[in-house]
Amino acid sequence: MLNKIQNVKNEVAKVVVGQEKMIDSLLIALLCEGHILIEGVPGLAKTTTVNALSKALGLDFKRAQFTPDLLPSDILGAEIYDPQNNQFKIKKGPIFTNLLLADEINRAPAKVQSALLEVMQEKQVTIGDTSFQLDLPFFVMATQNPVEQEGVYQLPEAQLDRFMLKLVVGYNTKEEELEIARRISSGNFETITPVLTKDEVQEIKTAVKNVHVDEEVETYMIELVNATRHPEEYGLEDIKEYIQFGASPRVSIDMFKAVKAMAFMRGKDFVTPVDVAYIVKELMRHRIVLTYEAEAEGITTDELIQKVLETVAIP
Repeated sequence: MLNKIQNVKNEVAKVVVGQEKMIDSLLIALLCEGHILIEGVPGLAKTTTVNALSKALGLDFKRAQFTPDLLPSDILGAEIYDPQNNQFKIKKGPIFTNLLLADEINRAPAKVQSALLEVMQEKQVTIGDTSFQLDLPFFVMATQNPVEQEGVYQLPEAQLDRFMLKLVVGYNTKEEELEIARRISSGNFETITPVLTKDEVQEIKTAVKNVHVDEEVETYMIELVNATRHPEEYGLEDIKEYIQFGASPRVSIDMFKAVKAMAFMRGKDFVTPVDVAYIVKELMRHRIVLTYEAEAEGITTDELIQKVLETVAIP
């Protein structure tokens, strides 16, 4: 099954240069039935990557551009009146898909953001008095632009906690950017062909769940999470003043899932602390609430997580 995952990566690489971490994170979210938030400046192939992934997996893909005047019904759908039949009917929104790209999610107000809460958690949509179950697999990839501050709305903590991973995407290397410019200027892009079916995706999900996690590694992951809540118990008194709220219980749940997927994608049937370290910042960085002192001194959650990693004993 591992070669099937590699086939997907090869297909995505036909149109996306570099950004391996983003592709890995998207696959982890898909295999773990989670959602992913990607932060990065415009032009880093976020939309292109998720579109290419949907084609390689043979899944339905839709994109919703979030704007300040967006309404929840624009995403979920609404009841509309049909004068010919003299009755109301349901018009489904773009949420009815397998892969939803919520582009620039922080441009929409809280009412629209909160409309995603039910569907991200329960995989169902309620329109009027009717609930609809979504086709699986389903996951949301949301993006936000960290540069512009005007006309944006900060995501509530409850919304952030629904995202399994938060990925910070940086610029490509000079060599990668040269290759991107050459491909686009010449229009030299290969056609992506589906290499996985929905049934095969489900088989891989089952295989991921069967990846072994040793009890010592399980304890290590819980210690990492607990160290963000009670840093003084781990000799981290110097970071206690910077953390207002530590990682939520969803971090532990998602970490147990994500590290299995990470190990599977590396061709292993067991999890090591290396797999944990590779993905832990993406799991935690959006679920730790900093104090005013941390923000005033420019301390980031990534720096605090790094100190926790360096301090908690590795099994």
